[in-house]
Amino acid sequence: MTKTVMITGSGSGFGKGASLALAARGHRVVATTETDAQAAALRAEAPQLTVEKLDITSTDVGKAADWDIDVLINNAGAGQTGPMADVPLDRVRHLFEVNVFGTLAVTQKVLPRMVAKGAGRVIIVSSIAGVMSGPSFGPYSMTKHALEAMGKAMRAELAPQGIDVTLLNPGPYLTGFNDRMADSMWEWFGDQSLSAPATPLFQAMRELVTNGQMDPAEVVTRMVELTEADTTTENNFVPPGILAQMGLQPGG
Repeated sequence: MTKTVMITGSGSGFGKGASLALAARGHRVVATTETDAQAAALRAEAPQLTVEKLDITSTDVGKAADWDIDVLINNAGAGQTGPMADVPLDRVRHLFEVNVFGTLAVTQKVLPRMVAKGAGRVIIVSSIAGVMSGPSFGPYSMTKHALEAMGKAMRAELAPQGIDVTLLNPGPYLTGFNDRMADSMWEWFGDQSLSAPATPLFQAMRELVTNGQMDPAEVVTRMVELTEADTTTENNFVPPGILAQMGLQPGG
């Protein structure tokens, strides 16, 4: 069945890949981007998409209330690394504004029409970082843990009204996002920082996350599957065995 799918953060990475893949399968895709420049570039490249500039941290989110969406894929996100003792609070606030408050804001705008028709799905792109945390990745993990709490609560709250909410938890994939995030702490962190003695550990974490990243097509495929599935599970880890690879079990 053809669905109308809205995807945030479609200017690049998973969002762009999923927009193109879902359109190719016959779905109507509203691909949203943070900036006008991204929107113009995507329109030129993919005229089969309905492209809208929608910064989820701004009043742009109001646009979504006017769209009749069957599936919302909350993909837009920001990254920031750095030790908790040193990370500038304005950077942490920005992470929460995008990853948590922005995601909730746009979801709240889309939900009334879903509830009115008694059907819909919300896919929240969390991360493996939503169920674990490590040195220098605390700021990002904090926001993804918050999304886990949000998604799990909404899944229970909205199921009686026919709305399915599910979480997607990718590991490290080669979209450029992880590299930018891993490098972000070095813009302000240095020898005078409180956590400077742990610098070798932070450098090792950067190498761990950025080396051997996987093909993002795997995540795009899972986004398509979740969009079209009759039912979903609460969490969807990609690749499926990543928890075991990291010595973890579902739920921690």
